Amino acid sequence: MTDQHVDPGRAQFEAFKALPRDTKIHMLNLVRFRDTAAYADGHPLAGQGLTGAAAYRHYGADSGPVFQRVGGRIVWRAAMEAMLIGPDGERWDAMFVAEYPNAAAFLEMVTDPVYREAVKHRQAAVETSRLIRCTANASQGETVFG
Repeated sequence: MTDQHVDPGRAQFEAFKALPRDTKIHMLNLVRFRDTAAYADGHPLAGQGLTGAAAYRHYGADSGPVFQRVGGRIVWRAAMEAMLIGPDGERWDAMFVAEYPNAAAFLEMVTDPVYREAVKHRQAAVETSRLIRCTANASQGETVFG
């Protein structure tokens, strides 16, 4: 059974919007794909048997120009090899950090009409995900390493 974390809930989105909007942010993305993409009935790709990974590539291709226009960039990408601490069997098919010049840029992106159309590919592709807003300034706060 999956936990169905694909889109933000209203309370989560409101909490995001309440944070400062004028500082650089990093968004940690952890994504697990569906075996087969689940497009809504009536979508041109519904019933074509695309994998979740293929549908996510459509999402990237269609949303990428909007992401770049608002000043976004990928600052880190990796492939999961093994879980050292965490639930047994948990896996992530895509892991990356997207940087935005500020939270306002992220909000501009997710409300853009082109992006809102592209996100249908993400919704079809994703079994579950985590999207975690982080400060882009790692020197803030205390650290346990040095």
